[in-house]
Amino acid sequence: MEILKSIQKGVRVFDLSVSLQNGMAASLSNVPYSMAVFRRHGDRDRTGTGGTSANSIIVTGDHVGTHIDALCHVGYKGKLYGGVDSTEACLGGRFKVYGAETIDPMFCRGVLLDIPAFKGVDRLEPGYAITKDDLEEALGDTKINRGDVVLIRTGWVQLYDDAEAYLGQATGVPGVAQSGGEWLAAHGIRAAGADTIAFDVEQLGPDHRQRPCHGILLLFNAIHIIEVMNLEELAQAKVKEFAFVLSSLKLVGATGSPVRPLAIVDA
Repeated sequence: MEILKSIQKGVRVFDLSVSLQNGMAASLSNVPYSMAVFRRHGDRDRTGTGGTSANSIIVTGDHVGTHIDALCHVGYKGKLYGGVDSTEACLGGRFKVYGAETIDPMFCRGVLLDIPAFKGVDRLEPGYAITKDDLEEALGDTKINRGDVVLIRTGWVQLYDDAEAYLGQATGVPGVAQSGGEWLAAHGIRAAGADTIAFDVEQLGPDHRQRPCHGILLLFNAIHIIEVMNLEELAQAKVKEFAFVLSSLKLVGATGSPVRPLAIVDA
């Protein structure tokens, strides 16, 4: 216990997740988050001593709020990562392979690439495509090692409390372009994360729903994607390298999982 207290005094922990609450932003392709108290204090005194309890019921999609994508999340021409048949894989109502329960806990080095900071703005414009060149400029002299987690800040989470604005259906949403996804994959990272709803850039027009980075990272390189992160406090503290901690729920056969990722640095 004394060792734990010593460690806690010597580090600063950044919570990189958003809060889960009714009315929060959720992709139109997901079941929105809903929570209600199912049993209230005072509904029933089960012990006869005055003691009571309360319970809640939660309904949500597995890609709502801060979450990580499992490898079964995307496919192409009937195949998942490794050439697995996507139709056969989900017979029976859950995926037999690559479900959220297969995502190993992460305790590794993390790197923040703060795109608005090097551009001198608070947040990126709607539909701004983050290219390979943008990522390289934001990286500067910092190195990315194999197995690292790379987090990309756009500043878009500043709009999170306004679900319509955050989803950007009428404006587009900044995000990583194909060249940026290829650059990340070439570094052999373990996961990539961002503060937007879909990681990929969303631009108005016929390509609005295209997600090339999802294919590049998940489908072809087995690199997990973390979405709807809150990177504001980390950026304000000008933290670029940190210890990264994340663990998904063991949701057997699910295509993703809610998470509460942490960044840890020396105090």
